[in-house]
Amino acid sequence: MNLSLYLLTVLIWGTTWIALKLQLGVVAIPVSIVYRFGLAALVLFGILLISRRLQKMGRRGHLICLAQGLCLFCVNFMCFLTASQWIPSGLIAVVFSTATLWNALNARVFFGQKIAANVLGGGALGLLGLGLLFWPELSGHAASRETVIGLALALLGTLCFSAGNMLSSLQQKAGLKPLTTNAWGMLYGASMLALYCLFSGIPFAMEWNARYIGSLLYLVIPGSVIGFTAYLTLVGRMGPERAAYCTVLFPLVALNVSAYAEGYQWTAPALFGLVLVMLGNVLVFRKAKATKPLPAMPNALKTR
Repeated sequence: MNLSLYLLTVLIWGTTWIALKLQLGVVAIPVSIVYRFGLAALVLFGILLISRRLQKMGRRGHLICLAQGLCLFCVNFMCFLTASQWIPSGLIAVVFSTATLWNALNARVFFGQKIAANVLGGGALGLLGLGLLFWPELSGHAASRETVIGLALALLGTLCFSAGNMLSSLQQKAGLKPLTTNAWGMLYGASMLALYCLFSGIPFAMEWNARYIGSLLYLVIPGSVIGFTAYLTLVGRMGPERAAYCTVLFPLVALNVSAYAEGYQWTAPALFGLVLVMLGNVLVFRKAKATKPLPAMPNALKTR
């Protein structure tokens, strides 16, 4: 079950970049995010009400959902989409892939979980592999003030993503399922971003064509309703640090789709980077060997 959820998350989120690219145009980016998560929240609430699976939450649960909505479905996306205006997408992917390491550190700080050496090693290998995959794009980008701002925003977005992971894990420890918390979190996130658009004077435009509507529906159903539910379920089952290795594999799916759709050419460094990413994946999910118990002492020695 975990493997199915893992592969589903990687495949879905590795292809959402196509839909995001198709959304660029008349509708402002923040407004598109509002549409995406507002509609996803409505879909989730509809599913939960029809199936009678909507869980009741107290004040504490709603406050955590509010924070989760701010981190995962609002600030996170605004940071990455704004950063993409100043730095290459490959650099954003490399920064985002550090979520594995941030999740391991945050799980240690907030939940007292031991940081597994294989998770740190696998995350480092994956980060190095992504660096090789995107090296041509990274090496050709000159450092500037905009680069620093873009990197800071990408890092802030990654930290928000990690914080959202911790909040979801906290909710699941309290017995709340991701379907319920995602519904409220998306509603809160979309509402806060909608208020920002209103106060900023950003118009709520709409493109009534197959390109925009089709990409929006893909981001709403597979990208948000299915993708976030599958991923945050993994966070609760596998732990935030292992689940976050998905962020290293997303670019691999994106590059393979790009090779088919846009003529991306694989190079020797990129292929080596691919090998490192897959080795990191194996290392992250390798179970620690159980220590063998010490042999019992003979009775004759126990008396000494």
